[in-house]
Amino acid sequence: MPIERIRSGIPGLDEILHGGIPFRNVVLLSGGPGTGKSIFGQQFIYYGLTLGEPGIIVALEEHPAQIRRNMEQFGWDVSEYERNGIFTIVDAFTGGIGEYAKREEYVVKSVDDVRELLDVLRQAIIDLRARRVVIDSVTTLYITKPAMARGIVMQLKRVLSGLGCTSILVSQVSVTERGFGGPGVEHAADGIIRLDLDEIDGELKRSIIVWKMRGTSHSMRRHPFKITDKGIIIEHSKTLKLRGGLYQEIPA
Repeated sequence: MPIERIRSGIPGLDEILHGGIPFRNVVLLSGGPGTGKSIFGQQFIYYGLTLGEPGIIVALEEHPAQIRRNMEQFGWDVSEYERNGIFTIVDAFTGGIGEYAKREEYVVKSVDDVRELLDVLRQAIIDLRARRVVIDSVTTLYITKPAMARGIVMQLKRVLSGLGCTSILVSQVSVTERGFGGPGVEHAADGIIRLDLDEIDGELKRSIIVWKMRGTSHSMRRHPFKITDKGIIIEHSKTLKLRGGLYQEIPA
C-alpha cells in the first residue's frame, strides 16, 4: 500500500525525501542562527494553505504580528486564509499582553505551561481541522530544563499525530553544536532535518541534510540551498562534500 505523503512546497525537498513527508510525521527541523528555519516552516504552512490544507503556526519566540509581516515579504499573505478559517497563529509569545495580542483567538496565557499550550493547540487543531502545524521554536519549551526535552516532544507528538497533523518542530542549536537541540529529541521525532551555515571558500553557504525520516527512504547526502525572495530553494541535484576540512560543492 502506497505511503500517504504531504508535499512540502519547498522546491527540491520532496526530491530529497523521495516523494514528500510521510503523513502524520513529526519532523524536527534543527539548525543554528541564520539557517532559515522559520522561513522553512512558514513556507511549508503557506503551501498547504494554497492546497486548501488548514495550517497553524505556534509562535513561541516571535510576536504574531512580526510573523505575519515576515511572511508577507515572501508574498505569503495569510490574511485571506485567516478570514476563511483555515489558518491561525497560536500566540504563545505575548501571554496576552498588549492591544494587538487581544485580537488573537488562540492565546497561551502562561508561556511556560506546556499543558496549557497543549490544550490551546489541541483546540485550534480541532477547530480548523488542521493538517499542518509548525512550532517555532520547540526549544523554548525546555531550554531551562533540558532533561524534559524528550518528554515534551513526545507529548506534542501524541497530540499532533493523534489529530492527523504533519508537523515541523523548529529546534535551535548553537553554531558549533552537532546535536539537534535537546537530549533524546532525536529519538522522539519521526524525522530530523538539519540546516547548516558553513564557510566555503570564504563565503557563507547554506546546506540541508536529512538525518532520518520514518516511512520513507531519502537522500543521505548534504545538499546546498538558497533563500530567495520566493522562499527556500534546495539544489537537490548538487551535494556538498567535506574535503580538507571544508565543504566543496559537487554534482550529485
